[in-house]
Amino acid sequence: MLYVVLFFTVFSFFLYVLLGGADFGAGILELFSSKENKKLIKKTVYSVMGPVWEANHIWIIILIVILWIAFPAYYNILVVYLHIPLTLVLLGITLRGVAFVFRHYDAVKDKSQLLYDKMFEFSCLVTPIFLGMTFGALLSGNIKTMENNPNGDFVTFFIAPWFDAFPIVIGLFFAALCVFLAATFLIGEVDQQNRKLYIRKAIIATYAVVFFGLVVLVVGYAGNHAFVVDFLNNYNAIGLVFLSAILLFPLWYSIRKGEHILCRFFAGLQVLLIISAALLAHYPDIIITDSGSISLLDNVAPDKVIEVLGISLLIGGFLILPGLFHLLKSFKMIKILDEDH
Repeated sequence: MLYVVLFFTVFSFFLYVLLGGADFGAGILELFSSKENKKLIKKTVYSVMGPVWEANHIWIIILIVILWIAFPAYYNILVVYLHIPLTLVLLGITLRGVAFVFRHYDAVKDKSQLLYDKMFEFSCLVTPIFLGMTFGALLSGNIKTMENNPNGDFVTFFIAPWFDAFPIVIGLFFAALCVFLAATFLIGEVDQQNRKLYIRKAIIATYAVVFFGLVVLVVGYAGNHAFVVDFLNNYNAIGLVFLSAILLFPLWYSIRKGEHILCRFFAGLQVLLIISAALLAHYPDIIITDSGSISLLDNVAPDKVIEVLGISLLIGGFLILPGLFHLLKSFKMIKILDEDH
């Protein structure tokens, strides 16, 4: 049953990066667009995200609950030593949600709409950056535990682990990945005339993802971070990255041709390969501290708890996944069964 829990852990993480990341990327697209293009993107984002934007955050809730119940040691380090960036993530998600609602449903249309627009755009930018920085801090080796560093201060324990070059570039990489997902997914949501905008932005975002991915490796290797060193010595991880690089060519072809089904398939596959490569490089030692690696499987909850959690996740999966598919299909978010146009 432990493997069932691990599957849902990775599955929830993957879906949140894919769906939640696309939501954040839409706001970043809007932020870095001209005034004329902002109107088109805003209209498109509202029609696409309006019915489902809350549903996409169910996956991070499931992920947090799984970590809390099944992997308490991992959860403890995450919420204790990285509570500041996680709090900023929570604040960003909240502000983004408030802005998204008020800029569309506010009874009074005045200059406050400009405030809501900026609030939405900037919260969509900073939230994935802090999410990426949190993940980067776990892999950086910068975390110093209180048990091994009795003389440490507040900055040592709670600031230095995430406010460093390696976590920052991972945050920028994740933000670029969000923009790539949003632009690619939105290609199929507009008519032929306006599709060129998203095609152009998807191509630029792809270059940005590749660039920041290389920057992550360079900064990590230069800083002698154990994760990057082990990543470069792991043939499975390197193989997945190599496969991802090869698939960039059919991805670019489908983007340039505006084939929205293939775009979404290859975009999702890229995310899956990136996540798989990152996890394989150091699994199960996902957390790397200054005193060594900490396994995700250290101090796992008792077998009975894992069994109940696994059964609950299986039942919930059978209930949630068909309902989510129906929701997305009802609002034409899933077009795999439709003809490409």
